[in-house]
Amino acid sequence: MNKNTLLLTVVLLSTFSIFAQAQKRPAPQPAPETSEKFKLGIAGYTFHKFDLQTTLETLQRCDVQYLCIKDFHLPVKSTDEEIAAFHKKCAEYGVKGYAVGPLYMKSEKDIDKFFEYAKRVGVKTIVGVPEYDLLPYVDKKVKEYGFNYAIHLHGPDIDKFPDAEDVWEHTKDLDPRIGMCLDIGHDTRNGKDPVADLKKYHSRVFDIHLKDVTGASKQGYSVEVGRGIIDFPAFVKMLRKVNYTGVVSLEHERNMGDPFMGIAESIGYFRAMVEATK
Repeated sequence: MNKNTLLLTVVLLSTFSIFAQAQKRPAPQPAPETSEKFKLGIAGYTFHKFDLQTTLETLQRCDVQYLCIKDFHLPVKSTDEEIAAFHKKCAEYGVKGYAVGPLYMKSEKDIDKFFEYAKRVGVKTIVGVPEYDLLPYVDKKVKEYGFNYAIHLHGPDIDKFPDAEDVWEHTKDLDPRIGMCLDIGHDTRNGKDPVADLKKYHSRVFDIHLKDVTGASKQGYSVEVGRGIIDFPAFVKMLRKVNYTGVVSLEHERNMGDPFMGIAESIGYFRAMVEATK
């Protein structure tokens, strides 16, 4: 190869390299919550009609990395080997199980069982629904295990823990690691303002269930985020104001036999609010 041929070859290769780089397709932007202190997740109950495989595929497609584990995906009686396999499968989809629950606790025996379950799963947060008279025992177990215990509030649907104020009144004198899973939809359906409640009770908010509802009454029902009455720009701003560092988990409860369009719409809307309020 003479000098002229070599020079031409080098020039052609350099030109091709520059052209190839110029034609490289840009990657998607990071999820808007990437720069936030809070994280976006999905509550396992959203998938109560679906197996773990479908759940993880959905999280991956939505670019969501955090899952609150329900016991129908990882039974309480799971062996250590089954728990390890569960975490391995989650990791294959880039998902981390960050908490367990909601778990309903009717007795001290239930509390013992579920605290030990959380320990074996390897999480530090339990989303629970105890009986009122079991709170002193929950307090004892929190001190023993060092977990956060987030009481899931349920609006007007059941006769205990209807809203954030009720959880606060029953836990304010207990260990500070006992607080709430602030379900903003149920809080709203009980006539409360979830933005104001996040501000007032943020020191005891250890988990958040993201949803929207049609009305501030028992007749209000769950819809895709952005289609109801909750003020999400104000809610996102309050997350930042109170320095919330936990997970905001979508709990989608509409069309649960085919929730996938609603999940995608809800996550997309919430992310748009995160971006728009920066």
